[in-house]
Amino acid sequence: MQWFSLEAAAFPHLEKPAVPQNEILNRYARRVGYSEDEAARLAPGDPRARHISRLSQAAPLYSIQAEVIEARHCNTGYQVGDRLVLDLDGNFIAKLCPKRLCVYLAAQLVLPVALINERLSEGLDPNQFHFTRLVRCPDVGVECGGYGQVTLKVGVVPRARTTEPA
Repeated sequence: MQWFSLEAAAFPHLEKPAVPQNEILNRYARRVGYSEDEAARLAPGDPRARHISRLSQAAPLYSIQAEVIEARHCNTGYQVGDRLVLDLDGNFIAKLCPKRLCVYLAAQLVLPVALINERLSEGLDPNQFHFTRLVRCPDVGVECGGYGQVTLKVGVVPRARTTEPA
């Protein structure tokens, strides 16, 4: 797998958006079903507005990938090289993931996904975080009285272009 580091100049989502921020916020509010009062609370200058605006620009460019780098006796059947792919909102892209997803392992992705989102929102390289770059399922493995063990390496990759079946 090829991991990459984004250079400061490689942040097209930080360029002035083609769509004004207030329109991005209005689209977001409609998409998630905000009432007019709720939408009014999402004003330009609010950190959430910056977050929504920057992630809306980054979303078509990047995906979050969690690759299995270690797997021993996994009940779900994960093998080294398996990949869980998520959009920047943290939604699994089912056609790019194994057929079976383990809730125990998937739950470990909460922190790295939040860190990646925060870094993108702040204009920082999303792959330059160190805390929870590697995550493990909570099973302690056979040697410690458990069943198995899986380790994932989490990072941002260029968005996979997929085609829908005809």
